[in-house]
Order: sequence, then structure tokens, then C-alpha cells
Amino acid sequence: MSNSILTVIEFVAALGVLLFVHELGHYLVGLLFGIKAEEFGFGYPPKLIKLFSIAGTDFTLNLIPFGAFVRFKGENDPGVEGGLASANKWKRLGTLLSGPFMNILTGILLFTIVISQTGIPQSNMVQIAGVAPGSPAAEAGILEGDMLVTINSEDVDSMEMVSDRISHNLGDMISLTVIRSGEKMKFSLVPRENPPEGEGAIGILMQNPVEEVGFFRAIPFGGRLAWEQVKQIVSVPVLLIRGQVESEEARLLSPKGIYDVYSHVREEERTIEDDQPSLAFLNIAWFFGVISVALGFSNLLPIPALDGGRILFILPEIFIGKRVPPKYENFIHFIGYITLLVIMVYVFYQDFANPIQLR
Repeated sequence: MSNSILTVIEFVAALGVLLFVHELGHYLVGLLFGIKAEEFGFGYPPKLIKLFSIAGTDFTLNLIPFGAFVRFKGENDPGVEGGLASANKWKRLGTLLSGPFMNILTGILLFTIVISQTGIPQSNMVQIAGVAPGSPAAEAGILEGDMLVTINSEDVDSMEMVSDRISHNLGDMISLTVIRSGEKMKFSLVPRENPPEGEGAIGILMQNPVEEVGFFRAIPFGGRLAWEQVKQIVSVPVLLIRGQVESEEARLLSPKGIYDVYSHVREEERTIEDDQPSLAFLNIAWFFGVISVALGFSNLLPIPALDGGRILFILPEIFIGKRVPPKYENFIHFIGYITLLVIMVYVFYQDFANPIQLR
């Protein structure tokens, strides 16, 4: 089987799992609150067969093998007893929130798995990752693996700080203190004003040392990364208005566009997969962690027909005790659904006619 076909299968399966997890969140929380689900479908209609029934819910297999859906009893009719629309506001709110939160939790889980396998870079520490032969650092006696602790008697707290101090002392003697095998050692050298191409002023490569952590210690860092992803998504419109981001970089992507990005990632991973299959897996897990968080957050946006749009209509009921008449809510969701379809058709067209350019 060719790599391109495998990539398509991987992408469809992984994105389908993220959509399945989203619907499973709605279903499980609705079940917990006593809201009856009439159908839980694997894939999208048309329906092929009914697989089985549990607690009054038909589990079905559908023709389009992608994701899943849950259809609650009385979704839009508060007159249907035991249905979603007739449940109290807190149960409806919890059921609607559960899908996006499941995606965000999935993203946190994927980030946590990656971090537990790769460790946490210590951004306030600098380690020598390489020394160019014949460079000032090599002639001074600095070795790969040395931990840089001071430069001109200033404590080193980042790679940027080291680069800044070196660039401001070109042609002048500087002193570096490193820790090697637990012992402090001091060196003096002169940064070059015109180093050879591909080398820095003193001829070193720097890196942040990595602290190994177990799965449970990695969870808070996974959560922090998910939060950083959300902040990046929120900041895009602001950066676009300021002109700090090109419109091409901020465009919406359809599943086809996301696949294009994934395909590019997989092509790069093919070069390391044979020697380091675990690293390739971790990069894929990271990619879908980002997608999962984005999927969860985007569904919380206050857009009609999305979970966030439905939540928006619950807020008046929570704060002022009055419910928006269902006929108005359903009409707005219908208009929102049609609008989303039109936007998705346009985005799909753009992704085919003007594919995203990846460097």
C-alpha cells in the first residue's frame, strides 16, 4: 500500500476518533443527566444497520465511515418529556459543554503522552549541544555536554541571553563558566567578528536540557500547552488586524486543508520513521493534540448551530430566568446551520483551488 493511501487512512481514522470522542462526551453526560438519546451513530448517515440497543438508544453503523453523531430525544422541542430541550438549564448546559470539553481533554491527554516520553525543556538552563572544530570555544576547551552557568560573571538564564552577551562583545575577551561532571570550570575566549558560514561567533550550538517526567507529572504541562493553543487561536484575529499575520496564514481550513498540513508533516516524518518510529508517533500525537484542542474550542464559539451557539441561548435562562422561545431559537440555529454549510463549501473550494502553501 502506498504512503499516500496510508496517510489518508491515518488521517481519516484519527480525525474520526476526535469527532467520535466529541459525540461520546455529549452522550455520556446526557445519559448521566437522564436525557434519553434515541440514536448513537458510528459514521454519518445514511444508516446501514442497527448494531444493538442500550438503555433505549439504538447504536447504528452508517455509510460514511467518519466520526459519529448522537441524536437526543426532543432536541428542539421542550414539549417532549425526557428529551434534551425539556431538561433543566443546567443539564442542558452540561450536556452541550461535554463534547467540546472531551476534545480539549483529549488534546491534554495527547500532549501529556508526548511530554512524558520526551521530557520538559528547562528554558532557564543552557547546555552546549555541539562545538565546531577550530572555533574559539573548541580552542578554549569547551566540550559538548557542558552546562553553561555564567557569562562575564552574569548568571545564564536563557539561550537568548547568551546570544545577546556574545554579540555585544565581538572581538573582546569574555569569560564563560560551565559545569562539567559536577565540577565548575572557567574559560576565556574572544568571539569572532566574521565567523565561517554556518558557525556562530564562538562556534557553539546551544540547547535547553530536558527533565524527564512521568505521566502524572506531565499532566499539568499538557494542560498548560492546551491553554497556550487556545490563546494562540484567540490571538489570531487581533494579529490579523494589526498586520502581524498574513491572511493566508490565518485562513480557515476544511478537513481537506487540515489533511494537506498532516500530509506535509507525515512526509517529513517518513525520513525518521524507519530509525525512530516512536518519535514519528509522538509528532503525530502532537499534531492531533493541536487539532483536538482547536476542535473543542471552536465548538464553544457563540455561533448558531454549534454547541457554543446553543449554550448562548441558555444564558438568558440562567441570568434572567427567561427562556428564549424555542421557535426563535430553532429558526436562528437553522439559519446558522445553512450559513455554516455555505462557509464550509467556500472553505473546501479554497482548499482545492488554492491549496495552503507549506514551507
